[in-house]
Amino acid sequence: MNVPRGQLVRSRVVEDVGTVLDRALESDLTGYARLESQESLLLEEGGTVVVTFEKGIPMAAYHDGTDAGGTEALDAFAGTRPVGVELYATDPETLAPIHEAEAVAVPPALPAERLATDPGLADRIRETAPEERLRTAAREDDEVDAVASFLDDKARIAQLKSRAREEARERAERWGFETTDE
Repeated sequence: MNVPRGQLVRSRVVEDVGTVLDRALESDLTGYARLESQESLLLEEGGTVVVTFEKGIPMAAYHDGTDAGGTEALDAFAGTRPVGVELYATDPETLAPIHEAEAVAVPPALPAERLATDPGLADRIRETAPEERLRTAAREDDEVDAVASFLDDKARIAQLKSRAREEARERAERWGFETTDE
């Protein structure tokens, strides 16, 4: 993810990424945080994750070590301590293309849930996030829940497999192929 160079607002090493997320929220930051595992400096492990913000609300995430975006980027970085942080301010227009990319999008409170130790921070982000961002995140969660629910319904899956086998058998017979009963 190519993030435009912004104006450095803060640079430090922290034990809890929540302090950075809280600072972005409280300052209404439009920009990004560059989070680098301090282990990566010594062991060449961990990598760097970039989290972008619009008016203090997390919008997107990318992990350079795994080339993952969105939720996967946060999961790849979760539990990393200590973290070198650089917080940058940028113009909203420069981040718009990134914020429109679904591959790196994150639900507003997810960075706080995955990277911070303060459970109340995720709630504060949800309270501050625009309603449309929360609805989009809820729709994505509902879609994931629907798929998971379907996959957990073993009887329904068995019924679909049986029907698919029967249809395949009928087509094979119509087309003159041999069929086997397995």
